[in-house]
Amino acid sequence: MSLLALDISNSVTTLGIFEGEKLVAHWRVQSDEHRTSDEWYIVLQGLITRTTLAKVQAVAVACTVPVILVEIRAMIERYYAGAPVSIVGPGVKTGVPIHTDNPKEVGADRIVNALAAAELYGGPAIVVDMNGTATIFDVVDATGAYLIAIAPGVELSLEALARGGAQLRSVELAMPRNVIGKNTVEAIQSGVVYGFAGGVDVMVRLIIETLEADVEDVTVVATGSYPEVVIDQCETITDRDPFLTLEGLRIVHERNHG
Repeated sequence: MSLLALDISNSVTTLGIFEGEKLVAHWRVQSDEHRTSDEWYIVLQGLITRTTLAKVQAVAVACTVPVILVEIRAMIERYYAGAPVSIVGPGVKTGVPIHTDNPKEVGADRIVNALAAAELYGGPAIVVDMNGTATIFDVVDATGAYLIAIAPGVELSLEALARGGAQLRSVELAMPRNVIGKNTVEAIQSGVVYGFAGGVDVMVRLIIETLEADVEDVTVVATGSYPEVVIDQCETITDRDPFLTLEGLRIVHERNHG
């Protein structure tokens, strides 16, 4: 069965097509809140028809943007009527116990990441989901329960630095020649690359300590549209899976539609 998986976040939407358990195609598009249901379908079909893939037979969605979710539901009702659909939220089985004060605050993509980590890597595991807006640490303990920590994202921090500093400007996120920069651009690059990598490592070590787990027993997976230059400097990352959320959506579909 051809499954269309949609991971819709604030800035980027990651799309994937599964044939069984194999991810056979994937794309990234902008998460445009002004895009209508018909326009979403045109975008999807424009990508899918460029491949030799079979017709979409099922759909799985994780969306953190309510305005977009309304249009996605309308698109599914119009263009994928009769297909098995799994939209992560109330009534959809994930099997992930959420140990937060208010489970309703936890985003759909967070639950899907936890499910994928538990299913593919086992617990305890930490998913470092690094995107432009936020760096999110999805934590699965030894029992499979979910916990979370959130830090600002790399791109958001760069933009804030450029806006807030009168003599600072936007720079390319790249590896500097030295840790101590000899000009403003290299100084910013050094602070971002090494600062964020160090921040990830500190958070991971503190989380492992809080879990009272042995370091060698914890899988730390980097996912999302993370900048390679930052992840390359992280000492605690054990695995990289940029499409972990899509894998989680595949598992959600299997749990709800067999």
